[in-house]
Amino acid sequence: MPAPPHDLIVSPFLDEYLVLRPGDSSGVKIKGHHYLELRQAVADETLPEWLRNAARRRWGLDLGDKRPSTAVLVRDPSPYGHGRASYEVNAGCNWNCDHCVYGDKMHEGLAWEPRERLLHTLRDAGVLWIELGGGECTIDPHFPETYTLAYDLGMMVEILTNGSTLRRPGMRALLATRRPYRITMSVYGATEPTFDAFTNRRGAFRAFMRGLHAAREAGLPLSLSVVITRKNAHEAEAMRALAEEFAPRVREYRHMSPTFAGDDDPLAQQAPEYLHNRTPFTGCDAGHTSLNVTPFGLATVCKVSRDHPIPLLKEGVAGLSRLGSFADRALQRHSGCSGCALQKTCTTCMPLVNLYRKAGSPLDRYCQHA
Repeated sequence: MPAPPHDLIVSPFLDEYLVLRPGDSSGVKIKGHHYLELRQAVADETLPEWLRNAARRRWGLDLGDKRPSTAVLVRDPSPYGHGRASYEVNAGCNWNCDHCVYGDKMHEGLAWEPRERLLHTLRDAGVLWIELGGGECTIDPHFPETYTLAYDLGMMVEILTNGSTLRRPGMRALLATRRPYRITMSVYGATEPTFDAFTNRRGAFRAFMRGLHAAREAGLPLSLSVVITRKNAHEAEAMRALAEEFAPRVREYRHMSPTFAGDDDPLAQQAPEYLHNRTPFTGCDAGHTSLNVTPFGLATVCKVSRDHPIPLLKEGVAGLSRLGSFADRALQRHSGCSGCALQKTCTTCMPLVNLYRKAGSPLDRYCQHA
């Protein structure tokens, strides 16, 4: 496996300038004049001593005698200001969970050449943090090239995966050489019978546990999501304990959503006793500083709000100039929500409300008036 092309990334990010180390979620903020100094320093093959000292203090990284142009990747500014993106590499999956928002989970995605152009477009849009997901992104035939190019273009990569492929030597070598800043996996059960019944795949639990152990042995940064439905609620405490054993970052998901197509099948998986109030929705940056990309290269406001998709392969990065206005319209309350007196404490954004309505969901799944 070829060595990674850089040790550090120096990049604009929204209104800031950051120095980042791939595979590490921590970073160093620098001033604008330091960013300009580093651009010139890399061109002149002379790294300033303050950067060497900062790398040593923050990460214990000794840049030694490395050439600046190979040790540091300095990204160009972007006029578009989209700092984060989620890219659904492929909607297909090797498991068949009933709660999945992808519905039919078709194995469809871009061929390599248009995918390569897509990743360059995201880089040019200013995307510094990218989430590769799906379906199950790691079973996509072009996943290794996709991951490698995103990394080599100077993006900080997160992988959303069920973990079933992490034990494979090729995958372990790829992620050990080009480390993601986070690998996020979901816990669907604490025992083999429960986990396999949840995923409708025999052997899923064993594959998940092998993936967990492989990631820990490789020292990869893990984040675990505990997903609680009626199928596994009886193991909720054991799932939490399992997650905390392997990952410093554990999140919990209890509310099921309709599929992105508006089908209500996932709602039947909800464990009613776990329907609790969520944090009020106070707005988000979707469409303005972040975006989602579907398996076919269509840019959308987010994973939920998929109206007015922008064909990035046809329009290029300039097409994203319309995304902010789409986001503003999508988030605007309408119909029965426009005059609601409970808006300030509402926990559901308007695009998600529309999805619940399309699925014919009971009101108590998303509305305080229930």
